[in-house]
Amino acid sequence: MAKIVSIQGFEGSFHQIAARQFFGKDIGILPCATFREVVEATKKGETDASVMAIENSIAGSILANYNLLHKSNLSIVGEIYLPIKQHLLVNPGVRLEDIKEVHSHPIAILQCMDYLVKFNWKLVETEDTALSAKHIHQRKSKHIAGIAGKLAAELFQLEIAAENIHTEKNNYTRFLILQKTAVERADADKASLSFHTDHSRGSLARVLTKIADGGINLSKLQSFPIPSNAWKYNFHADLEFDSMEQFHAVLREIGPVTEAIKVYGVYKNGNANSSK
Repeated sequence: MAKIVSIQGFEGSFHQIAARQFFGKDIGILPCATFREVVEATKKGETDASVMAIENSIAGSILANYNLLHKSNLSIVGEIYLPIKQHLLVNPGVRLEDIKEVHSHPIAILQCMDYLVKFNWKLVETEDTALSAKHIHQRKSKHIAGIAGKLAAELFQLEIAAENIHTEKNNYTRFLILQKTAVERADADKASLSFHTDHSRGSLARVLTKIADGGINLSKLQSFPIPSNAWKYNFHADLEFDSMEQFHAVLREIGPVTEAIKVYGVYKNGNANSSK
C-alpha cells in the first residue's frame, strides 16, 4: 500500500516534489493549508509521514516550524535539500507575446522579478504557485501565465514558456521528513536535537565547546523562545558526525551542562553540497 504524506500547499507544490524525492513517485498526498495541519495529520495517523519546510538558503529559518517540531513529538527520519527552480507556465500553444498577466505566489514573483520586468505584464499575487498553475489549466486561458515548478507543469498539462526564470540560481529549501516512529539507519550521519541551559553566563558556550571537542560539526544552531518562560530560549542544533559512537559520546558530554535535551531524530544527511 502506498504511503500517504501530508504536505503544505497544493498538488504540484515544492513540498510534493520533496516528498517524491524522498519516498518515490508512488505516494498519496494530503494537501494542507497550514504547517500545523501537516503535522497534526501525521500525529493523528491520517498520514504516514509529513514533509515540512524548515529553512531556505535565502529567506532563512521558518521559526514557527521549530516550535511545531518541538511540540509535535514526531521524529525526523530524513531531510531533502531542494533547489527552487521557477518556470513560466502557459497552456499549450500560448506564446510570450500572447501573455497579458502572470499569476503566482508573491514570493515566487519576487524571486523572478529580474525576468518579469522585461515585459509589460500585469503581475497578480495568489496564495500558491501550484494552485495558480491549476487555475490556468482549468480556465484554458490564452493570456495568463503562471510561475511554478516543473511538477505543476506535468500535473496540469502546461508548457514551459521560459525555464529557470528565478534571479537567484543558488536557492535551496530544506525540508524535514517527519514520522511518528523513529527509524534507525546504519548510514546515519546527522542528528537534530534541542536543548536549553540554565542561562547563566557562558552556559551556551560550554555546550558548544563540548560539541566541538567531540569532533562533531555543528551545521545549524537556532534559538526559539520557550513560551512559558519569558526571555528564555531553547536551542535547536543540527549535528554532523562520523559514527553513532561519536554522537552518543557527545550526548553524554553535553548532558551535565544542559537542563534538558530532546533528540528529534538521527538520519542521513540530505545536503548534496555538504562537506561530508
